Amino acid sequence: MELKYHNTIKLKTKKYLRYSEFTIELLLQLSEVPVPKPKENDILVKVEAASLNPIDWRIQEGILRAPKLLSILPLPIPFVDCKFPFTPGVEIAGEVIDVGTNVKTVKKGDKVVSLLNYLNGGGLAQYAIAESYTAVRPSGSRAAEYAGLPVAGVTALQILKSIGAKFDGTGDKRNILITAASGGVGQYLVQLARLAGLHVTATCGARNIDLVRSLGANEVLDYKTPEGQQLTSPSGKLYDCVINCVANTEWSSTLEANLTSDGKVIEVTPTPVTMARYWIKKLVRSNKLEVFMLKSDREDLEFMIKLVNEGSIRTVLDSTYALDKAQEAWKRCMSGHATGKIIVEM
Repeated sequence: MELKYHNTIKLKTKKYLRYSEFTIELLLQLSEVPVPKPKENDILVKVEAASLNPIDWRIQEGILRAPKLLSILPLPIPFVDCKFPFTPGVEIAGEVIDVGTNVKTVKKGDKVVSLLNYLNGGGLAQYAIAESYTAVRPSGSRAAEYAGLPVAGVTALQILKSIGAKFDGTGDKRNILITAASGGVGQYLVQLARLAGLHVTATCGARNIDLVRSLGANEVLDYKTPEGQQLTSPSGKLYDCVINCVANTEWSSTLEANLTSDGKVIEVTPTPVTMARYWIKKLVRSNKLEVFMLKSDREDLEFMIKLVNEGSIRTVLDSTYALDKAQEAWKRCMSGHATGKIIVEM
């Protein structure tokens, strides 16, 4: 059966960004192709905003390509061998234009937030095909405020849930350290930890100290100072968990130095060196290091949307760019110095 499109929009072609090889260069090309038709389980979304994450440029660099031997092992990190030309971006917010016959959770005209398939990408485009990991947001809301929730927001939520954090006042009052607390994931971690009643020590640059404190951190360290480099809590507390959000940095024993006896480090964006250390620790039965893996859970996404709706948390926006300026957004993301989320608006 042929699917009929929303009659207020002429769906012929779409503009999108793509690259055609694994590279460390900024080779995003603006192109135009026919708008895709959703299959029976798909959702066609008119993208209003897409959010960038470190994993996007890691995919472009080929860091997450799977060696043939390692691809058969149960490693706790997704390997991504994308097909070229590839359109990056997996976090989007927009409007449902059409749905497949099996889709019951959303309907045409709904304003939504979606996580796209990492293997297919497609976020930096005027239209994208989404799957079941899609949730409704308020009709009058700004897309940019929600586009960072499927990856960065839900990552923060799932990490805190994994260490026993609860948001009804019944959880343990743990002491945690969050590095890069003013970044895309860090900003959500600080706010959610505040809601869960955790004691938060956070690191960030000097210019963001007031921001991170306003988000709910109890103690904030400038990462460039001696105290910040040692990661020592000003109150002398040891950490039940260190959540390392610093992208593209090698493993440091300093992360473990301030842990309690049963504390652990959770790596949000592990490097190959960190992955090697993870497996060494597993071999010696150490639980001091964990590597985070995002799980596609629509209930978690809906919970984050609810928190934004009611004003319990907010999305800190570093910058917004038009689609034809996405090269600049990409460069900003690769710099590792964004304060909050980097958004491309269509």
